[in-house]
Amino acid sequence: MVNDLHGLDGPASSRIYDFSIGGKDNYTPDRDVALRAFESLPAARLLPRENRKFMRRALRHLLDEGVRQFVDVGCGLPGNGNVHQVVHGVAPDAPVVYIDNDPVAVVHYQALLHSVRAATAVRADARDPHGILKHPEILDLIDFDRPVGVLMCAVLSHLTDEEDPAATVRAFRDAMAPGSLLALSDLTDENLTPEESRIRDELVERYGVVITLRPRAFVASCFEGLELAEPGLVYAPDWRPDRPHEPATGWLLGGVGRKP
Repeated sequence: MVNDLHGLDGPASSRIYDFSIGGKDNYTPDRDVALRAFESLPAARLLPRENRKFMRRALRHLLDEGVRQFVDVGCGLPGNGNVHQVVHGVAPDAPVVYIDNDPVAVVHYQALLHSVRAATAVRADARDPHGILKHPEILDLIDFDRPVGVLMCAVLSHLTDEEDPAATVRAFRDAMAPGSLLALSDLTDENLTPEESRIRDELVERYGVVITLRPRAFVASCFEGLELAEPGLVYAPDWRPDRPHEPATGWLLGGVGRKP
């Protein structure tokens, strides 16, 4: 999860997300933003769970496709059913690297992983994808010459257009070996009403947390050159649901693409 303000005196997206899914690793500024969003935007309460459930279903698909090394870009804080726990339930020796620029998130993962040989957490920034791809701690575990599973779940919405999120995705696509898979979810503005847009802008201005919703065409472009798994790019709860679920908010798109 890319954070917009660092330190504990302002809100951070990873801790807002943590509060939204019932976590304990958050502070008053984070809760203030989340509660204001919940009051004003009904979808905001459902989005974190939509994203978390999509991530786990997509991850199981990656495992079914034979991927045995994973990079979680913008991991946020640990929760239930973290990537390494899902992965190691199937492939105990498969390496997993968590990446976030929030030092709090990285420290929490490092504590969780202290006895897990095949996983680590690294502080790095999605705005600098080439730095991630060259990071020695990451390269100690991940071999980009072999198929890799890259997860970018609800991370690009925390980058501004000026920070070029398309370039971040493109750098990873270019680095992935054939047979690699990208699991990506992102916020879309295709169902945003003018009033919801106004409230979103107010939250961004008041709290300084970047929340960028983009057209479906942008999200689709993230899979350029990849083969989309069925059912394609859809609202996150509709991507291979494994149990009954509430109607999709229509704010979060998700898909999985394979590099041929």
